[in-house]
Amino acid sequence: MSATTTEKTTDNKAQPSRTSSASEKPSEKDSKLVSEQGTTTIADIVVQKVAGLAAREVRGVHDLGGGAARAFGAIRDRIPGASASIGQGVSVEVGETQAAVDLELVVEYGVAIAELARAVRRNVINAIEQMTGLSVVEVNINVNDVYIPGDDDEPAPSSRVQ
Repeated sequence: MSATTTEKTTDNKAQPSRTSSASEKPSEKDSKLVSEQGTTTIADIVVQKVAGLAAREVRGVHDLGGGAARAFGAIRDRIPGASASIGQGVSVEVGETQAAVDLELVVEYGVAIAELARAVRRNVINAIEQMTGLSVVEVNINVNDVYIPGDDDEPAPSSRVQ
């Protein structure tokens, strides 16, 4: 068996990675996901969805994802039978016992961004750790837009020739 550790890369993003050291086996037994009866693995998509839902629960988060992801999501929403992507704007890396999360947020105008980031980080960590038993090593938040009410409500100019 191997335990999961976190290594920092040059882009400062945590990379859950495996090491095979006999001295790390006691920490494996401390994990809720590893027992004498077997091992539980959590898929990346599960952590991605939990993080996306937890981030959206925080008041002041308007949406998740960058401009292109939101535009694609708007198109997908218009297709009958298509489902919205809960994991939009969420990237995760999941190891055997640890996870790292990157979020892209659109915040509502007037919200204190630093306080919002703390609340989102706290909510995402709590949700992932409670639901999956994984230890969250970091939650990186990238605020890439501010939602101003009325921006999306304006009708698009008509392209009809009269």
